[in-house]
Formats: sequence, C-alpha cells, structure tokens
Amino acid sequence: MAASTDRLPSRNLGALKPLWPFLRPYRFRLAGAAIFLLIAAATVLGLGWALRHLIDDGLASGNAELLDRTVIALLGVVVVAAFATFGRFYLVTWLGERIVADLRRAVYARVLELSPGFYEVTRTGEIITRITTDTTLVQTVIGSSASVALRNTLILIGATAMMAITSAKLMLTALAIIPLVLVPILAFGRRVRRLSRESQDRIADVGAYVDESLGGVRTVQAFTHEELDRTRFARRVEDAFAVAIRRTAMRAILTAIVILLVFGAVALVLWIGGHDMLAGKISPGALSSFVFYAILAASSAGAISEVIGDLQRAAGAMERIIELLATEPAVKAPPAPVPLLAPPQGRVAFEAVRFHYPSRPDVAALEGLSLDVRPGERVALVGPSGAGKTTVFQLLLRFYDPDAGVVRLDGVNLAEADPQTIRRRIGLVPQEPVIFSADAWENIRYGRPEASDAEVRAAAVAAHAAEFLDRLPDGFKTFLGEKGVRLSGGQRQRLAIARAILRDAPVLLLDEATSALDAESERAVQEALDKLMEGRTTLVIAHRLATVQKASRIVVIDQGRVAATGTHDELVRQGGLYARLAALQFDRPKRDVAAAG
Repeated sequence: MAASTDRLPSRNLGALKPLWPFLRPYRFRLAGAAIFLLIAAATVLGLGWALRHLIDDGLASGNAELLDRTVIALLGVVVVAAFATFGRFYLVTWLGERIVADLRRAVYARVLELSPGFYEVTRTGEIITRITTDTTLVQTVIGSSASVALRNTLILIGATAMMAITSAKLMLTALAIIPLVLVPILAFGRRVRRLSRESQDRIADVGAYVDESLGGVRTVQAFTHEELDRTRFARRVEDAFAVAIRRTAMRAILTAIVILLVFGAVALVLWIGGHDMLAGKISPGALSSFVFYAILAASSAGAISEVIGDLQRAAGAMERIIELLATEPAVKAPPAPVPLLAPPQGRVAFEAVRFHYPSRPDVAALEGLSLDVRPGERVALVGPSGAGKTTVFQLLLRFYDPDAGVVRLDGVNLAEADPQTIRRRIGLVPQEPVIFSADAWENIRYGRPEASDAEVRAAAVAAHAAEFLDRLPDGFKTFLGEKGVRLSGGQRQRLAIARAILRDAPVLLLDEATSALDAESERAVQEALDKLMEGRTTLVIAHRLATVQKASRIVVIDQGRVAATGTHDELVRQGGLYARLAALQFDRPKRDVAAAG
C-alpha cells in the first residue's frame, strides 16, 4: 500500500462510484433533494419566460393590468425558487454530513481490522489524513459541489433549449462556441486531476511527520532536534504548498479561459441579436429573454468548469479512501472457524514454525521452531535480542500467520480459528505498555470492558497500582494524559499488569513485564504476578533472575530456533548460550557486589 500513493489517478470521475453504497440507505432523501433541484432549476428558467412577457406584454403594450399580473407571476416564480433552493440546500448538506460520517466510520472500522503487518509498511499519519482530510473533500462534493454541478447542468441544458425555441439563428451562433469551451476543460482537467492526487499525497506527508515527531517529542527535545525537525517539516509543508499552487493555477487558467470564451460568445450573440431587433426580426422581449438564457448558460458553464476541479479532487481523495476500504486483513477469521476447546486448558504448541515479517522478507524471524507448553506450565523464553522471542508472542496472538508449520492453542490450529476468539483467551503485559488518553478506570477496564468498578479496583490492588492511583488528584478518575504521560514508566507497567489481571485469561504472556520497575516495585509486582500465574499457562520473556528461576522450564531461543531447554541449573551446567547469558546478566552483578564489599 505504501507504493500505491504513486499510482496515477483515474482519468474520469468514476472513482466516485463507490460512494453509491453509502448513499443508498438515504435514497429517499436523495430523491427529495433531486426533486427540489429540478424545481429550483425550472423556476430559474421560468424567470426568462416571465421576463419576455414583462417586456413584450407589459411594458411594450402599455397595459398596466397586464403588467401587474406579469409582475405577480414573476414574484410567484421567485417564491417557489426560494423554497426549492432551501429544500435542496438542506437535504444536500444533510446528505454530505451523513455520508462523510458513515464513510469515516467504515474506514476506521477497516483499519482496526488490518493486521500489524499492514502498519509495518504504512504510515499512521497517512491513514489519519485519509480519515480526516480526504473524507472532508468527499463531503464537499456530496454536500455542495455535486449539487451545484447538477443544478448548473440542468440550467445549461434548459437554457440551451429555451435559446433554441427563442431564436434558432442566435442559437446556432452560440453552439459554434461550445467546442472552444470544451477543449480547455478536457485539456486542463486531466492536469488538475493529477495535481489534486499529488496534493493529497503531500498533505499526507505533512500529517505523517507531525504524528511521528509529536509522538516522540521528548526524544526530539532531549537530542535538541527541534531546529532540524522544523526545517524538515517546513520542507514538507512547502512541497504541499507548491503542488497546491500548481493545482490552483491550472484551475484558475481553466476558469479564466472558459469565462473569456463563454461571455465573449454572449457579447457576439447580443451584437447579432441587436441588429435583428433593429431590423424587426425579433421582439425586444424575445431578445432580452434570449440574452437572459445565454447568460444563464454561460454562468452555468463557468460554474461547472470550476466545480469540476472540486469533483476531480474528490475523485482523487475517494481513490485513496477506497484503497483502505479494499485492503483485506492478512489475518482474518476463516469462513467456518474451528471453535476452541471449552472449557479452555491453555495448552500451547509450535510445530516446525517458520516465519518472515512482511517488512523483512529476506530474514527469517523463526526457522523451524517447535515448542510444546503444557496447561498451567510457566515457560521462560530467553535469548539474545532478535532471536525470535517476541515473534512467538506475535504468532500466538495471531497477529501474523506462520509461513510454514502450525501454531496450536488447545490443539486447534490458530489459522483455522477466529482471531478474536483466540485473543480473548490470552492476557498480555507488553514491554512497552500502551496507556490510552483516559482515566485509570477506562485503562484497566480495557482488559474486560464489562467489569465492575469493584473488579477494576481489585485488579489495581493486586498489581500494586491502587496505591499510586489513589494519590492522584481525582484518584482513579484522574486523566492520565496522552499515552499516560502523567505516569512514570513503572506506574504505566503496573497499570498494564492490572489490565492483564482483570482479563483473567487462561494463557498469560509477559514480555519483560517488570523491566521498568525499581527493586521495591519489582518485588511487589512480582508477588502479584506470582498470584496471577497460578493455574495459568504462562510464557515469559525475561532476563531478570527472579522471573527466570521461578519458571517450570527455560527455553533458549537463538536465530529463530530452540537452542536448549531445561531449568536454570541444568542449562548453566550444560554451558552454551544460556550459560554465557547467565554469566553476563546474573553472575557478573553478584561478583561486582562481592568485589565492592
């Protein structure tokens, strides 16, 4: 998908066709808007008829009574036009707002379903731009531009027909100009469409950079990177500005040419018609009516040429939105998912699993890994960075499917099961806990949304999180800041542990769950984890001695394979990778302490 932004946009407005499924539920309102649109267009055209009678029958005849009736009729047409315009504007605007809301919901629902592999190659900022800016462009079309285009198209057709009825000679003169108007619309329209797509891509670049830099603002400031980031951001803004100006210049040139040609044609028609009126070939009212219709046709053509740019921009935006909606999750439930064992046991098995991350297809994260974890067993995964430990968790959560081999939960191949069913049976404490911009109640309840306040507090107490949460200004109701910025690293981790405790799942995954805690906090949380792990199948990624030694079994992973299995003492006696890791991580600090004493 990352490469898709370079794809050329469609050469017509067909990219807007996928909007129809979103419009279909509101077809009666759409029909109402169309009726009001027809009435509004008809009444505008009726003004020309009233103008002709006002001049020929009212003013020229000198009949005051006829003049009064004509003016009253004219006012009646104006009232109907005002009412129809109100109805059209309200319904069309309502449709625009409603459709863009539905569209945003659909896009957001889709991106929530997409697998983590999708986000390895797609920037979050670009997705945000598509949900916000691109959908706003589509809203402009539905709520304004499309209606304006249709209204002016109807008026153009109607005015052209009335011109033909009024004077065939003058009509033929006007028709001769039409090809001259169409040529620039077609020629410049393609360039406007291409630049519209490019403009949206540059805006996405701006959004992506803002999202990335502000998300890591502490790192930016810690490394005094502000000036360089300002420069890089300014470059992206200027790129977006340059493309927008080129697009605007194309639209301005297009509009100017159309206005010049159309109103030049009106002037020519007025000159010819004036001579015919002086020769008695056409009445003053008929000429006035013809000029009125000619101006209507000219202004409608000019409006259409301007609105076509909005339609083209929206077509480009819709292409980008459809790309997201059409993207299928790499991992999804099969048509007939295999149910998991009930009640759950928590048995986990990896059978000759091989896996490559989508962003690193040439490097195997796991290569023939086999592992069998019995129900209730505590297994520690140990190995150097990049060995594949976290990948084991990713596959077990079915964020990815293996390239070869099978991952099983309670004997069921995960590729044949519903991912949501699988994940409901797993509790996770990640190394870098995610805290949402909300209070503690909502963050802990993320583990089980239906949990009561008492259950949430009990989980917080078990994770030793209640002690610091109660000290916050509003206790558990205190807003924790964006990404939990008001909490320390250790506090965020205890909140994540409370979330996992509340989850109460048969399988527990701990990814360096105590890595951000000081010695005192680690002791307290370790006690909570010990209680949490009772009766559950637990997989632990950890290097800390306390966690590893309490495991039923230690599995050493190296280069995506199981290198050794055993208890701490057994693996130390065997030598090899684990013995070296133990010497580096466990024994050396002891020797340092002894030497210091």
